[in-house]
Amino acid sequence: MSVKASVSISNQQDSFARKLVEDGRYASLSAVVQRGLELVREETELKDAELAALKILLDRRAEGKFVTMEESHRRVEAMIAAKRKAYGL
Repeated sequence: MSVKASVSISNQQDSFARKLVEDGRYASLSAVVQRGLELVREETELKDAELAALKILLDRRAEGKFVTMEESHRRVEAMIAAKRKAYGL
């Protein structure tokens, strides 16, 4: 089902969309706008999913044991040293 809607776009956007249609990349201006909205929807859903995953990660991390900055640096240095040794550096 389609819904007719009136939207305003800039002259530059209009020229670009018309060129896409002229080049045969899209069947109509409506198809260009529909694809643009689909891309915005996909981008929004991806960002929402990434934020949800980050929130879960932060929540899990907050439940875990915290280490001091000194301990954190020691662990990182130990990991770097182990990698260097593994690569013969």
